[in-house]
Amino acid sequence: MPEDCENISEIRYEIDQIDQQIIVLLGERFAYVKAASQFKTSEVSVKAEDRFNSMLEQRRIWAAEKGLNPDVVEKMYRDLVNYFINEELKSWQENHNS
Repeated sequence: MPEDCENISEIRYEIDQIDQQIIVLLGERFAYVKAASQFKTSEVSVKAEDRFNSMLEQRRIWAAEKGLNPDVVEKMYRDLVNYFINEELKSWQENHNS
């Protein structure tokens, strides 16, 4: 727990541990995104603009519930998911142009 840390080194260590877990989870999320491309029927379905906007709105709600700035969380997810969508689109195109 943050309040149990006795110095800045302990805090930094714990932050590093959390960041490693976040990156592992992002890798897992990305694997699901790539797997989803096999179920998509077109490039439009890969981009799924309505789903993208709905997902961002839900992340904003979750951020606010946790006391985080929804604008910051939305930007982070917008950047991350746009990257994932571009990678999914490449995968979809490779599978459907061969």
